[in-house]
Amino acid sequence: MESNGTQFKSGLKDGIPIGLGYRAVSFTFGIMASGAGLNTWQAVVMSFTNLTSAGQFAALGIIQAGAPFAEMAVAQLIINLRYFLMSCALSQKLDPNMHFFHRLLVAYGVTDEIFGISIGSGRMLNPFYAY
Repeated sequence: MESNGTQFKSGLKDGIPIGLGYRAVSFTFGIMASGAGLNTWQAVVMSFTNLTSAGQFAALGIIQAGAPFAEMAVAQLIINLRYFLMSCALSQKLDPNMHFFHRLLVAYGVTDEIFGISIGSGRMLNPFYAY
């Protein structure tokens, strides 16, 4: 079995194209968040708590429309429900003895792209690969 450091480096290498793609989306989100009246810290907190760009952009539209928080919560639930299914699929590739904290962090970080490279690897997943 590979060490955690080796797994982390492998994840970084595999994640370079994903990071480059996220960079363009991040700039677009920042511009749109500013246009929606959010300050820098509000945009940062939104990005940290909502990793899906579809959810972020939908939230900006809901904020601009002045809709209630309940509407935003329902929209986010519907938009992000697919990550529940992706996390269930990835859980089959995790060691059954993996600590709950690692499982929680891996599940939190699941996005479409990360799911794709993780499920496509022919090996059991180490949480440090996902980190």
